[in-house]
Amino acid sequence: MNKFKLHHVAVFLLMGMIASPALLAADVSVEQRITRLEKLVEGQGLVELYLRLENLQQEVQQLRGEVEVQANSIEGLKQRQRDLYLDIDRRLRQLESGAVAQPQANITSSSPATPPVAATEKKSLNTPSTPTDPVVEETAYRAAFKLLKEGRYAPATSRFRAFLAKHPNSAYADNAQYWLGEISYVTRAYEQAISEFQKVLDNYTDSTKQSDALLKQAYCYYELKNFAKAKELLAAVISRFPHSTAARLADKRRQKISAEGH
Repeated sequence: MNKFKLHHVAVFLLMGMIASPALLAADVSVEQRITRLEKLVEGQGLVELYLRLENLQQEVQQLRGEVEVQANSIEGLKQRQRDLYLDIDRRLRQLESGAVAQPQANITSSSPATPPVAATEKKSLNTPSTPTDPVVEETAYRAAFKLLKEGRYAPATSRFRAFLAKHPNSAYADNAQYWLGEISYVTRAYEQAISEFQKVLDNYTDSTKQSDALLKQAYCYYELKNFAKAKELLAAVISRFPHSTAARLADKRRQKISAEGH
């Protein structure tokens, strides 16, 4: 009940008291009648009820504000999750159509038993080069990659690690290492993801995954709320790979960090 309704109730009661024959007959002053009316209103608990309604309205407004804040936070989390899955899906398509296509062309060349040139140029972790069948390499890599696409991250991780241990000089080695970082990133193991992406940067210096690995490290630091480090790596992506897709994504994320006030 608002103040307007309470006023009408008081006026109605006052008119009733004034019109009451008993009160008209008695020699009662207007001030006394008003005093009696106030006591009557208080006795009926209208004032108390009104105050309780006021408090309830304030609580409802406060709850509405909290709900709006929670809704905005949930929407932000949903957007970040959508961005994450879209990014991973894009990279999976790129890998299927581009990065994997080049080794396939080498496999169908006139000397199928010879590993791709890129494989002989990549340096392994102090592991001597041993000739391997590129078809066997591709089969092993695709088996791990299939598990990744199916979202079976634990077995995919085991397969990728086994692949790197057995085929450290493979043309697929940098991709396998990169996907280990992606799996950690998707499962929110950000510290582990940073370490896995660093292996791409350290061990596969000629890899096309360099820009993506550096970008994803920046994303990991963002999720860890280390915004200074994230901005540092984003700037490095833009500086080292100025015309790449990773550079455009880095600039977009840098603008987002600034907009958030970090």
